[in-house]
Amino acid sequence: MSVRSTAPPPLLRGHSPVGGLDRRSLGPLPVLAQSVSAVAPTAAMATTPGLVRADTGVFAVWSVALATVLALLVAACVRTFSRRMAAPGALYSFTAKGLGPAAAFCCGCALLIGYGVLAMGALTGSGLYAQQFLARLDLSLGPPQLIVAAVVLATGTLVAYFLLRGVRLSAGLTLCLEAASIVLALTFFVVLLVRHGARPDMRQLTPPTSALGPVMAGALPAFAAFIGFESAAALGAETRRPFLTVGRAVRWTVVCSAALFLLAVYAQVLPTAGHTSVRLPALLDLGVSLSFFACALASGTALVRLLFSMGRERMTPHRLGRTHPTHHTPHIAIALVLPVLVLVPLALIAAGTAPQVLFARLVNLCVYGFLTAYALVCLAAPVFLYRIGELTHGPVAVAVLSVPSLLAVLLAHAATGGALIPSLFVALMAAGTAWFLWMSRRDPASVGAIGVYDETSAADVFPEPPR
Repeated sequence: MSVRSTAPPPLLRGHSPVGGLDRRSLGPLPVLAQSVSAVAPTAAMATTPGLVRADTGVFAVWSVALATVLALLVAACVRTFSRRMAAPGALYSFTAKGLGPAAAFCCGCALLIGYGVLAMGALTGSGLYAQQFLARLDLSLGPPQLIVAAVVLATGTLVAYFLLRGVRLSAGLTLCLEAASIVLALTFFVVLLVRHGARPDMRQLTPPTSALGPVMAGALPAFAAFIGFESAAALGAETRRPFLTVGRAVRWTVVCSAALFLLAVYAQVLPTAGHTSVRLPALLDLGVSLSFFACALASGTALVRLLFSMGRERMTPHRLGRTHPTHHTPHIAIALVLPVLVLVPLALIAAGTAPQVLFARLVNLCVYGFLTAYALVCLAAPVFLYRIGELTHGPVAVAVLSVPSLLAVLLAHAATGGALIPSLFVALMAAGTAWFLWMSRRDPASVGAIGVYDETSAADVFPEPPR
């Protein structure tokens, strides 16, 4: 009589490389909420139109349309990976599978800057608009800088709490906050449309054949409004159907955000908008503040999972790869990074930097990180497909279009923003490069392990019987 073996197949690991996270627990809505909240569409609807109009005038909608095409190209490259692997490191791990460890660590450093500085900027933005909300209500609770600092401290503490408790709780909160703030923003912009009447504004809708330069210049701030749309990929290991859900969340975040941005820009360029105040009313100020809080929470979620991945690979201290035994969240990474995200803005405000100036500089700095990471993952996508024998003409065409466009946007951003922010970004990336070179000599095995992702394990196939 033959005995059926229950030993696991030799190719299966004992446990997943990202074990400890709450694997395969999230449905589509929390994953979508992650990307939507990172984009912060309400905040972008309030701040982006004025920046785009400054470059393009009545052709602002065409700049947003151009930025949407570029964002969709990047989303297609992200989906190339997210349909085949689930990695908490997201673009960092994806790049490793296409371009190798060195390019991947460059992408990881850029993402650390992007997510970290975006979270700082979102906390500062939440404080700014909360202070404006109180000022519109004539509630003087102290100097504006003190109010902004107090809100940064309070919201940063809340972000730490929700990050520790887990994605399901934080995603539900961010989804509610974004839904409420989007409703407030839509109400405001619909009022502008009603005041204009039913007749379309053909000045904006006519193709800008004689203003291609300004339209391309306006695409720079317009594309910045989309940054963070890819962050759903950081939840791949925690998603029940990651190969389907993550790609859809990334794509629909771009599509829905583009619709909202086009509406906001169109409404604010209308002739009637120039004769009526387009300053944000008090309730919309509150909505923008909540939207920035949700953005800080989503950015922090992606940031700590990136640090978790690096910790599992031992490219950073291995303790960052540990997870909470109850909440299954990267609690050591949270404890390390959240004080930095809060204390840096507070220190700069205390040193005399105006909150408005600080917010603008933080947003500009994070754009460099995201553009660098996007360019690397777009370049990695066709190489990855070639390596696994699935390369077709489509991904090559997407890379050929997206990589030069992203580099052009990056160079344009550097040319128009002064030397301070590009120099700071280069210095931070140089520090990351030095760390990589040091790790290459000290621990080559860790460098070779870059690109950790979720895998089916023996514990998944042969779970331990209940005691």
